[in-house]
Amino acid sequence: MENVRIINKHFVNGFYFVVNPIGDFLEATRVHPHVVTVAGLVFSVVSGLLFWKGYFFSAGIIMVVSGVCDVLDGRLARNTSRMSPFGALFDSTIDRYSEIAVFLGIAAYFNALLIYLLAIVAITGSLLTSYVRARAEGLGIDCRIGLMQRPERITFLATAAVFGGLFDRLFETNDLLIKMALLAIAVLANITVLQRVMHVRKRLTSQ
Repeated sequence: MENVRIINKHFVNGFYFVVNPIGDFLEATRVHPHVVTVAGLVFSVVSGLLFWKGYFFSAGIIMVVSGVCDVLDGRLARNTSRMSPFGALFDSTIDRYSEIAVFLGIAAYFNALLIYLLAIVAITGSLLTSYVRARAEGLGIDCRIGLMQRPERITFLATAAVFGGLFDRLFETNDLLIKMALLAIAVLANITVLQRVMHVRKRLTSQ
């Protein structure tokens, strides 16, 4: 169960097929990984603001662009020999701010207690998912497992935002997809935290 992923490997391969040429260009032009990391944060903040104003389709597209930055900064660091402990810390920290910006934008748009609570639980699960992995790696244990990791969170929210308007028109609902995506992340991100804690416990007890 701990190695199960929601995103199909064919989807992942297709994603990399699209973004790899962008990565090649950035490598050729010697763009620094930190520039891409900060660009990802900027796009996330813009996405959050668009969510707040109700422009879900645009917010979803910009969120995808931010996700591309999140993938490419690590690739740039590896392929241009710019990997460093500080770079890893900087990237992880910026990623957390990026996620919070998007969740806050969604919560601000709905301005409802239930959505606030879901956003808080989703943010908590997202942050703790990253925290447990960091603590595990500090103990020498790889912990890149779980149902709702960062790529899944981005995919759920971006897909719901891009296709939500069409879904609402077809089924006469009111922002249902984005609400369901937020609920799924709130639940599954915290399940991922438990998966990772149990994985670490299992690895420690078997040593």
